Amino acid sequence: MLGDLIFEGRGKTTGKRVLSAEGPKIEVSFATEGKYKDIEIREIGTFTAVPRQGDVMFGEGNGIVMTKDGEMASWSGSGIGRHGQGGKMSWRGAIYYQTASQGKLASLNNAVVVFEFDVDADENSIEKGWEWK
Repeated sequence: MLGDLIFEGRGKTTGKRVLSAEGPKIEVSFATEGKYKDIEIREIGTFTAVPRQGDVMFGEGNGIVMTKDGEMASWSGSGIGRHGQGGKMSWRGAIYYQTASQGKLASLNNAVVVFEFDVDADENSIEKGWEWK
């Protein structure tokens, strides 16, 4: 069952590169600031994307979230991206967390989060995540 909204953040694409012209395969990195529940966090992530039939992209990636006092959780996940007007992208998918944290981020250990990750034409992003219980 889809649970509560547990993450909201705003960010920016920080880098892009073409890994392969065949396909092609594109790598994208981003940084986000937001809140996990009521805890301020920063997130960095990198994913690769390849086109699929039907004008969509398939992406797989990894990242970390960090609290201001140094707690950390890592994630891996995948999703489908759809092209929008004027260079916008709209991603939907799931990420899987792990952490050794015994503190603020402990509840993220083995959490499954479904996400929305929308990027505008200026490479600004809005991200939301709901825990899937």
